[in-house]
Amino acid sequence: MKRYWSRLLAFVLVLYVSLGSSSAAIASSSSLTGNYREDTLSVISNLREALQLAADSPEKIAFQNQTKQLMNDFSSRYRRDGALAKLPSFTTMRTALNSLAGHYSSYPNRPVPQKMKDRLGQEFKQIETSLERGS
Repeated sequence: MKRYWSRLLAFVLVLYVSLGSSSAAIASSSSLTGNYREDTLSVISNLREALQLAADSPEKIAFQNQTKQLMNDFSSRYRRDGALAKLPSFTTMRTALNSLAGHYSSYPNRPVPQKMKDRLGQEFKQIETSLERGS
């Protein structure tokens, strides 16, 4: 009887983990279209909104978590594409994402410094210019 219960428990755990991970993958991939240009512009728009939120805004934490998830989704979707790795828009985008993700993980309760906001704004403009040129 003990072997039966342990096998049943193992089966249920495997089923739960497999269903949970597949639904998470579906949910995370649904926010991105698969079109690099559209996804990049969408992420930039979302990041600009996150940077403009007031420090005392009640929705700041939720929006920050959503932004972190979007940054992770973008990075995991496009980092392995060798054709994109050579594009200036992609390298600049990775720089911007890494600096903002570093700030969010190191200082989750502090607002983003103005100096970083200015630099990210410049990087976002560079990315948009590169995308307009097709690179």
